[in-house]
Amino acid sequence: MTVTVLVPTAFGAEVLGRVPGVVPVLFDPKSTELPAEAAEAEVLVPGFLAAEGVLDLVGRLPRLRLVQLLTAGVEPLAGRLPSGVTLSSGRGAHGGSTAEWAMAVLLATYRDLPRFQDARARGEWDYHPTETVQGKRVLVVGAGDLGRQLERRLLAFDASCTFVARTPRAGVLGLDALPAELPRHDAVVLMVPLTPETTGLVDAAFLAAMPDGAVLVNAARGPVVDTDALVAELSSGRLRAALDVTDPEPLPAGHPLWEVPGLVLTPHVGGSVSGSRERSWAVAARQIELFVAGEEPTNVVRGAY
Repeated sequence: MTVTVLVPTAFGAEVLGRVPGVVPVLFDPKSTELPAEAAEAEVLVPGFLAAEGVLDLVGRLPRLRLVQLLTAGVEPLAGRLPSGVTLSSGRGAHGGSTAEWAMAVLLATYRDLPRFQDARARGEWDYHPTETVQGKRVLVVGAGDLGRQLERRLLAFDASCTFVARTPRAGVLGLDALPAELPRHDAVVLMVPLTPETTGLVDAAFLAAMPDGAVLVNAARGPVVDTDALVAELSSGRLRAALDVTDPEPLPAGHPLWEVPGLVLTPHVGGSVSGSRERSWAVAARQIELFVAGEEPTNVVRGAY
């Protein structure tokens, strides 16, 4: 059995060409023209972070049965594909690097690295003791690959980790536990997909329940956080935050988040690291290999996510 797979890059075609039974066919995501082989394509791999035009492309592939993403985020496509077309995510490719980013900003915040860097720029020797990650109680909202990767790193730094997620299970609390858990934790790390349930999850009440001096880390999506509510808390100096994503994004000139105190801000680079391309395609290749063998990919996305 052979399966035609539409791929957006030569590197992807090279990787998938090593998978038995796969016939990779290059297509240009920026072009409306498709190769003749597209009529036979059963698998589509959209470009990295591709969203615009993917649904239209799906509608032009009569034999399509699987859309394999290179990212863990599936919001633009979840629950929107035609009947009979399965969606599979890139879960497992970016969890380590995103968890590394979250760990880095927690360390930077607790060890006052931004303040020391600012002092250096002024030529000042700003000696002072700092906080430590050791002993910190961290509430991780989201218990998927990203959350589990972060847990490994937190435990290595002698911090503790509590999980909250949409589906409660052994070792994971449900979202309804948030009001009771927020006051008990020193930091909250967001690692959830953007869904109707998580949009605006971190609102004024959520932030007010966090203790003085607590740190909010958003490694999820910008709209999970009410930006105005966060700006108000940061402006007061009561809370601190680290954001890799914002709402709006990119952050426009003159936005209050450029100036508020107590914020570490990065431009959505949590997963943008060396080796990310290779890891993304390795995950995609494994999922497609399962599909070609007649098995269900392990990263299949259920329902509307």
